[in-house]
Amino acid sequence: MRTSKDRKRVGGLGAAAVGLAALGSGEVVAAVGGASLIDAIGRTLTDTAPLRVVETTVELTGRHDKTVIRFGTVAGALAGAVGLAGLPARWHVAAAATFGAGAGALGLRQANRSAWISAGAVAAAGVLAAGLRTRPRGPLAALALGAAGTGLLAAAHNLNRDHDRKQRSAIRRIGAMGNPAVTPEDGLEDEPGLSALITPEHKFYVADVSPHPPRVDPARWRLAVTGMVAHPLRLSLADLAADAVEFDAVLVCVHNRPGQGRVANARWVGVPLADLLRHVIPASGATRLVTRAVDGYTISLPVEPLRSGELPGYLVIGMNGEPLSPTHGFPARVIVPGLYGQYTGAKWLAELELTDDSHVDYWWKRGWTSEPLWVEPQARIDVAAPGRESAGTTVVAGVAWAPPAGVAEVEVSVGGGAWQTTKLADELAPATWRRWRTTLELPPGRHTIRARVVGRSGAVQTGENRPPYPSGPGGFHAVTVEI
Repeated sequence: MRTSKDRKRVGGLGAAAVGLAALGSGEVVAAVGGASLIDAIGRTLTDTAPLRVVETTVELTGRHDKTVIRFGTVAGALAGAVGLAGLPARWHVAAAATFGAGAGALGLRQANRSAWISAGAVAAAGVLAAGLRTRPRGPLAALALGAAGTGLLAAAHNLNRDHDRKQRSAIRRIGAMGNPAVTPEDGLEDEPGLSALITPEHKFYVADVSPHPPRVDPARWRLAVTGMVAHPLRLSLADLAADAVEFDAVLVCVHNRPGQGRVANARWVGVPLADLLRHVIPASGATRLVTRAVDGYTISLPVEPLRSGELPGYLVIGMNGEPLSPTHGFPARVIVPGLYGQYTGAKWLAELELTDDSHVDYWWKRGWTSEPLWVEPQARIDVAAPGRESAGTTVVAGVAWAPPAGVAEVEVSVGGGAWQTTKLADELAPATWRRWRTTLELPPGRHTIRARVVGRSGAVQTGENRPPYPSGPGGFHAVTVEI
């Protein structure tokens, strides 16, 4: 005979199984249209969560933030199903309908307002409503329904993976961007453990609020240049490629604390924004260039510094000799060397709009400054190892950046002692990172080595430890070695 506690346990298991089946049903329907209900809900939660929650999540999860959000969304949906099951039976259908409608509203807010998202939410609500009225009787039935829900989620994953594969194939057919045959060198190619001068695409950090990159058809895509301009434009990738140039620049995330890897160097292909602005002729009242992604996300930049070159911005379509990958902004993004990634311009562009100061950006609403945020000079230690040239020496090497003016010196300090200069590799461009190396003779024991950079502008990296919010992180990168 089952006790009351056993019945509650089975009932909770059955409700979770129903919730999993409902979520799987909605995910499959959404995936047929190339979208994800889970990702859409996760994005909305990211958009609406308090800034403190967002910053803590970024700090704790690092590069796995999107995975954590997906699992959190699924867990929340299952917990919601269990909670609804605890309501009186007469409320089950109404509660399930409300649950599904809420999911649909969250989903509809994202993914280009895809009707498939709404259809997925309706399917989820229907399955959930029916299941809550007739929950599985017994643990085996609950496990079977849960297995079906898991299978539906797997099927949705495969559908979305097929959509991704087709888009990657279409992007590859575009061909090379720039000159991929040229491999830049700086003289430190043989240093083991040192970061590459040009970061490969698969190692380039990713930081954005979208759980999954939007899928854009390269043949149909056009960039609209609109707003307060004399000559509005609609530009294809071929139009942009005809006027594009190559440039080298480091990209730094505003959350990159000393020693972390949210920074990378690339050879980009893009159209100078100053050239584009000269062509469209902004109106006298146009003060902001709004870079708008296909999902509505915006980052705006002041127009006049872009026109004068004080902000050396580019409309980017290529990276390291290839078209931008979906993860890194295909089909186009805006980059301003020297600004943190959160301020440099949107990925997955749909529109450039010239407007006035009435526009409000995504991150301004979350409490970040509306002024362009320049990258703080920073040095990172990649290598601290026994020297190969002679016994008793320690090789210390790494990368440093101080865009857009460039790196003048990198110095190291041992145990809080005097700062010592290092050997700089050749500079690829002022806006890139610069590799460096030095050899130290250290006595036996434990030693803490710090590094700092002096920018060509005269700025010297400070040791003040600061969190990323609200103006970017600060502090020295330090490593400890034992001789």
